[in-house]
Amino acid sequence: MDPDVRLHDHVAMAEIELYAELLIAVAGSDRRLTYEEIDVVLGVRAPVPEQRRRRMRRRPAQAHHAG
Repeated sequence: MDPDVRLHDHVAMAEIELYAELLIAVAGSDRRLTYEEIDVVLGVRAPVPEQRRRRMRRRPAQAHHAG
């Protein structure tokens, strides 16, 4: 085996890249990120338009007051 051949763990590299993206997002924010925002950064959820996002944030509070 050629000693210059470098081995790469592609799964670990992908996880490091995702973690770096998350750290960049956190560093650029002046508050805690919501779970929705973290999902968007990690690419598991599409960005939600601002108006719909506001409604989603109000729902749990409204449901809590109704019960």
